[in-house]
Amino acid sequence: MKHGYLTLIILILLGSVSVKAQQDPQYTQYMYNTQVVNPAYAGSRDATSFGLLYRAQWVGLDGAPKTITFTGDTPIGSLDNMGLGLSIVRDEIGPAIESNINIDYSYTINTSDNNELSFGLKAGIDLLDVDYTKLNIYDDSDPRFQDNVDNKLQPQIGAGVYYNTERFYAGLSVPNFLTSKHYDESNLTNPDIQTVAAERLHYFLIAGYVFDLSENLKFKPATLVKLVSGSPLQVDVSANFLLYEKVTLGAAYRWDAAMSAMVGFQATDQIFIGFGYDYQSTEIEDFSDGSYEVMLRFDIFNVPERVLNPRFF
Repeated sequence: MKHGYLTLIILILLGSVSVKAQQDPQYTQYMYNTQVVNPAYAGSRDATSFGLLYRAQWVGLDGAPKTITFTGDTPIGSLDNMGLGLSIVRDEIGPAIESNINIDYSYTINTSDNNELSFGLKAGIDLLDVDYTKLNIYDDSDPRFQDNVDNKLQPQIGAGVYYNTERFYAGLSVPNFLTSKHYDESNLTNPDIQTVAAERLHYFLIAGYVFDLSENLKFKPATLVKLVSGSPLQVDVSANFLLYEKVTLGAAYRWDAAMSAMVGFQATDQIFIGFGYDYQSTEIEDFSDGSYEVMLRFDIFNVPERVLNPRFF
């Protein structure tokens, strides 16, 4: 039953005419994965940072989405007013695997002693593979499924702006401005067959604020808004609590989609480990066992004071 349900989803996405709104991956722990969507975040933590995140979505469905992200960034320049980073995303769903490799660059202006405004650029490549043999196809002779999409390479260029103080942050970004299309070879010779994956512009708005509730308790509400042409507006809101600078507990809600729980541990001054779980509030929860995330962040602090005063974003 689960296998047939996912096959129906894949066929809707890939089989009929075109994939017109192929969305970027979504994350429950988006507040720890900012660089993937906004290059202006690179270098903003005053540390050389490395992040690794794994997400298994709709667990229990054959071919369900799986996403792996890796980020690395560091401040550069004599005034540490620039940032350089690398972000890699591998997203797999059913027969399709899409990989992005990008270089992120940021330039920061100090608007006051504790306030910063950063501008970022993202540039790299997007690689798409679709293996139709992984689908249960009713008609094996259907011409739409005869030629796999193999190593279709497209450039990727994005930009973002990010503002932060010691307690507040906000950012606006478009990770990829290029609305390129991935064709298989049959499309070039037979215009009646349209198996196309079209990249649409994704607009991301992020924001959050840290409140000191007591000496050993901080509270951070945060939000992420994602807008994609042809898809419903996605709004995530979350509430995270930091206890004794060591343990993070949080909950989140994705509008009309999922409810989430999060927990994080500052294992050492340099190592942070986070876990997330999504309970789908849609009918797909009847066919899956939820979604899971695990993430690891490792910091090499350039400014020792950051170890004593973690910024919580």
